[in-house]
Amino acid sequence: MIGRVIKFYNSFFFVDLDGEIVPCKLRGLMKRDKRSGSAIYPGDFVEVTKLNDGTGRIERVYQRKNLLMRPSVANVDQVILTFAAAEPNLNPLLLNRFIALAEWSEVEKIFICINKIDLINEVEKFLSEYESLYKIIRVSALNNDHVDNLKNLLTDKVTVLTGPSGVGKSSILNAIDPNFNLQVGKISDKIKRGKHTTRISELIPFADGFLVDTPGFSAVDLAEIGINDQNLSQCFKEFADFAGECKFNCCTHTHEPNCAVKSAVDDKKILRERYESYLSMINEINERKKSKYG
Repeated sequence: MIGRVIKFYNSFFFVDLDGEIVPCKLRGLMKRDKRSGSAIYPGDFVEVTKLNDGTGRIERVYQRKNLLMRPSVANVDQVILTFAAAEPNLNPLLLNRFIALAEWSEVEKIFICINKIDLINEVEKFLSEYESLYKIIRVSALNNDHVDNLKNLLTDKVTVLTGPSGVGKSSILNAIDPNFNLQVGKISDKIKRGKHTTRISELIPFADGFLVDTPGFSAVDLAEIGINDQNLSQCFKEFADFAGECKFNCCTHTHEPNCAVKSAVDDKKILRERYESYLSMINEINERKKSKYG
């Protein structure tokens, strides 16, 4: 039987087999062959043999169309990068890191969702500058404002909600459908942000597709997922309009002369804030390279 992995929990892969959720273990050879790329993630399609005790055995994992690298979810149709207008405040560099991760994972559609929009409107100028690059959905999960704008995007899609801890991803899902009844942390009076409550990535059936609530995180080693100083620019899609005009084919758009990307920044054709985030990531990658190789 062929099914989709819904979650991994307590050493079991929970697989949806025609509506029946079956806890499964890996076939012995798959356990031993760790270097073959046989790792399994939520969202993967797998072949399962059902056993007499009601569990199953995963015989093989099928080729996936993409893999969101952090959090690890396979076969994703779209990702909604979820941030808060305040509590915690929107961090442009962190937003651009999340965008780079989604672009590197080859997810077809990338949206930005800003929650808690009722708290503050100072982010509007910032958001308006990004709207030429990515569709932005503004919501207030607390007041149930504009949640339908988000809900309308979800039919027949595997959608991942990801973002930093405390921005209200679980609250947004509960606003979309109260039947989810996901646990939501209380806001801390001291740091003015919610406690992170989601512990695992899990595919939740919704509107003929799936929604994925993911654990929040604030950092990831870009080099660990294969991003380096030569390919990071591929994660900034607006660079592609100018990179072909650079003097050097291998231009990193940092120190090289006659760089069309840098000229586009000076001419305000590329957001300087985006470019500065790019430089920050390049510096981080190079610093890690120095510390690793000396």
